[in-house]
Amino acid sequence: MNSAEVDAYLSRIGAGRPGRPTADALRDLHLRHLRTVPFENLSIHLGEEIVLEEERLLEKLVGARRGGFCYELNGAFGALLTALGYEVALLAGRVYGGDGRLGIPYDHLALRVRTDDGGEWLADVGFGAHSHYPLAFRERGEQKDPGGVFRIVEAGPDLDVVMNGRPEYRLETRPRALADFRVGAWYQCTSPESHFTQSLVCSRVTEDGGRITLSGRTFKTTSADGVKEERQLGTDEEVLAAYRERFGIELDRVPRVAQEKAGGSGE
Repeated sequence: MNSAEVDAYLSRIGAGRPGRPTADALRDLHLRHLRTVPFENLSIHLGEEIVLEEERLLEKLVGARRGGFCYELNGAFGALLTALGYEVALLAGRVYGGDGRLGIPYDHLALRVRTDDGGEWLADVGFGAHSHYPLAFRERGEQKDPGGVFRIVEAGPDLDVVMNGRPEYRLETRPRALADFRVGAWYQCTSPESHFTQSLVCSRVTEDGGRITLSGRTFKTTSADGVKEERQLGTDEEVLAAYRERFGIELDRVPRVAQEKAGGSGE
């Protein structure tokens, strides 16, 4: 990533260039990313190709001002942090399902980030509702965050990331390359077993610490203190306006899940 690309990325998330790769700067970049770059799977339902290469990720997230899912968001954020002088490792994770079973290998991509003071952090801007700030990678006690109470728990050679008492994903500690996640991304984009092919999501953290989410035609608001509201959007024009005005995403058509396209039950 060259200097102009770094500046464009920082402008995208409303951040200045940090003087040094410090923990405080990392916290600021992490939160700004969550507020401005949505967690979304719209490409899957718009027939857009997802390519796990740095330039293609920058074209999408910065040039087209879109969002993405974990491979895209953390892949791009990791490239930005590396360009800013942080030491970054891509880590592979397996997500816990509702039944408590682990998903496929390379189910998730997260980041281990080392700062200039020797600190180590788990940064993750690609898991939807999760921590607002990086988690201390070596800490094994509770870590309180606006997104919840987190713990990193040893699980043999791996680590379990736990949110509010519930395991979210199991993380390997061996560094990986972005290309290693291509099969996982292909599965998430194509398998009928993937929850990403079964539903639409577009979500981001709000400036007051809450969250907004658009799932199909359902617009949900969660306040910082956990109060939830939702409403149904009636027309395509309302849906497109919500993407544009609340998430900064310009679309020329409303994405629809495969079941809808086939005339099935939809969401």
